[in-house]
Amino acid sequence: MIYGPEHKELMRSLSKFIDQEINPNVDAWEAEGMFPAHELFKKLGRQGFLGVCKPEEYGGMGLDYSYSLAVSETLGRINCGAVPMAIGVQTDMATPALARFGSDYVKENFLKPAISGDYVACIGVSEPVAGSDVAGIKSHARSDGDDYIINGQKMWITNGTQADFMCMLVNTSDGPIHASKSLVIVPMDSPGITLARKLDKLGMRASDTAQLFFEDVRVPKKNIIGEEGKGFTYQMQQFQEERLWAAGAGLYPLEKAINDTIDYTRTREAFGRPLLENQVIHFRLAELKTELELLRSLTYRAVGDYVAGDDVTMFASMAKLKVGRLTREVADACLQYYGGMGFMNETPISRLYRDGRLSSIGGGADEVMLGIICKYMDTLPKQRRG
Repeated sequence: MIYGPEHKELMRSLSKFIDQEINPNVDAWEAEGMFPAHELFKKLGRQGFLGVCKPEEYGGMGLDYSYSLAVSETLGRINCGAVPMAIGVQTDMATPALARFGSDYVKENFLKPAISGDYVACIGVSEPVAGSDVAGIKSHARSDGDDYIINGQKMWITNGTQADFMCMLVNTSDGPIHASKSLVIVPMDSPGITLARKLDKLGMRASDTAQLFFEDVRVPKKNIIGEEGKGFTYQMQQFQEERLWAAGAGLYPLEKAINDTIDYTRTREAFGRPLLENQVIHFRLAELKTELELLRSLTYRAVGDYVAGDDVTMFASMAKLKVGRLTREVADACLQYYGGMGFMNETPISRLYRDGRLSSIGGGADEVMLGIICKYMDTLPKQRRG
């Protein structure tokens, strides 16, 4: 897949926005442990960056998913992983199912203000005992007339302390685990929601991440996305866009890390000559660059097939697996070549080292991606198929 003039213009506009509105503030937001989501998202919304693939009648641009890839790839130019991730939650994790399966009511009241940046969204899937094991969630919504009454908790919720609504995966029946769940929009100012704590993380420091408790939270049934009992299926489809987004967002940080390391090792001398003159270093950087370009090709292929309407579950899982592992590999190798400076917080490679570790955990751990790939390869033992 090759970007056309419209993609490139979108990327130029977003790059300019990042240079003016985001990167000058990143270090301060990292130190504060949070960025002002409402302020920033409103600015992004005014420029149309929060709804490039969303329906035009709700404020989006109505473009195909290749434009979302263009946005995610450009967001990689932000000088941290936390802010792009939070934006990605808004655009490609908490709202795809809402846009695709939601009623006019939920799209008007939640999707439209998410696209405009008036609302901050979060996605509520993970729980303390159910991270990548989505089928294992315990949160439950009991029917009570025209309402659901929700009890449970959610963990590792990006945007969780600032969000206006959650796209929440919750059990709405006691039936089979894959047919008992629904996606429900939960306003975060609803009585009974408690912010237990803002989590202290290894990386992604500028993004607020929350543990939340739900105690007899009453939500109108009209806030459901699509049909009751189909939430697991909707979430699996929603995950595909999340994983494609993650692969796209990882491309530029990896490219920058490699190029910055080339520049640094060209100027840093040891034993009377530049480090880059050591064959072990420039060969290793060549290997990493090759792996990056293979990831780019896989990601572009997956998105191209997705736009064409194909099932890209396997390719999206491969791209998600690869971006996580390659980020860890690049960050570790490049940090090593910086020597002592690589261990300093002031050096950008140390931030990639911290932030990038999440890539192999969030949105489905590496092991889950491998299981999905195996299923599509038909290599699982017979007792695990089906």
